Amino acid sequence: MDRGDRIAWLGYNHPDMLALLFAAARRGAILVPLNWRLTPAEHARILRDCSPRLLYADAAFESQARAPGVAPGTWRDLGEAVLSGTEDDDVLIVYTSGTTGVPKGAVLTQRALLANGANAVHAHELTQDDHVLTALPLFHVGGLNIQTLPALLAGAQVTLHARFEPGAWLHDVAALRPTLSLLVPPAMAAVIAHPDWADTDLSSLRMLNTGSMVVPHSLIQSFHARGVPVGQVYGSTETAPIALSLLRGDAARKIGSAGKPSPHCEVKLVDGEIWVGGPNVMRGYWNDPAATAEALTAEGWFRSGDLARVDDEGYYWIMGRSKDVIISGGENIYPAELENVLADCPAIAEAAVIGMADRKWGEAACAIVVRKPGADIDEAAVLGLFKDRLARYKHPRRVVFADSLPKNALGKVQKGELRRLLAPAK
Repeated sequence: MDRGDRIAWLGYNHPDMLALLFAAARRGAILVPLNWRLTPAEHARILRDCSPRLLYADAAFESQARAPGVAPGTWRDLGEAVLSGTEDDDVLIVYTSGTTGVPKGAVLTQRALLANGANAVHAHELTQDDHVLTALPLFHVGGLNIQTLPALLAGAQVTLHARFEPGAWLHDVAALRPTLSLLVPPAMAAVIAHPDWADTDLSSLRMLNTGSMVVPHSLIQSFHARGVPVGQVYGSTETAPIALSLLRGDAARKIGSAGKPSPHCEVKLVDGEIWVGGPNVMRGYWNDPAATAEALTAEGWFRSGDLARVDDEGYYWIMGRSKDVIISGGENIYPAELENVLADCPAIAEAAVIGMADRKWGEAACAIVVRKPGADIDEAAVLGLFKDRLARYKHPRRVVFADSLPKNALGKVQKGELRRLLAPAK
């Protein structure tokens, strides 16, 4: 294994993935964790981009790893190990689709993970006496970098769940007595709705953290009513992710705020948009200098595309997203990916995808479709277009047929107008 070699991982949460990350860091190599919810076609596209030397897959995903076009080339003899990794070496590539519908690999250095770890220690007041329960997927920077790696940095204990299940989470909170955990809003809702919620002892949790989307106050208050303060973190894959954090001491009086800038990075507003700078920011997108130049300024500031305001105490409040992205259950869904699928259908004249409020997932994709003259495609047929092409969570939850799409003078679809037209009457 040489400096800069990529190693892909496809599997549920497991200590082996963390060991692989540390081994890569020692050699100056790079781990590429794959979202196991994606289809073989999506995995193949990512792997063609990053060209890993090796793909590790656990038993549950062996058949998917062996699908045509997925497995990388032959692995050669590793030879004698040489410990050569440094803080300046790239160590992690995490893929996130862009507004063009093309996956982009955010490249994070060892220095970025260390800076993020320091930000996480601050956000959680982490010590070696803590015990983190991780149930969110490690293929996201949220599951990997908000609590899991920082806990190990602080010398704390980590319990991994292979995947999130609300009953198992509640059971282990009561049985194992963790002090910290992280849940995205839909996972919080699933825990609260579980029959064991009312009777589970949550007293060991000195804080629950959340983020990835606007968090409904009702979810926060449900945990507060059980004596569990809910903090928040704000950031993105490109910022490793922690840029803002709401500390435990502010949880009750600043419900809904993303908090203040973390100590090991800088945050500022430029025309209302959040920009993040510092050692935790990605080096760039793998093999994509154009996207890198668009996302990063010459001085290294990351343009988040998120809009915010700052109150008179310096706390940030997220107001919305300028980028065309839907966050459903903590997963990013980029409409361009879905629109590319719809554009391939000969029965569809044009289509657009927007996010709509969803009680269970926070947001869900809605496809607005204009049929070609004489075509009789129905909702079931439209939904069938996505099978085996995109992960299930990306599929539209609703299809609306229209005679035309509202456009501006340049022919661009006015998605704000679509959202207004489709919003439920008040």
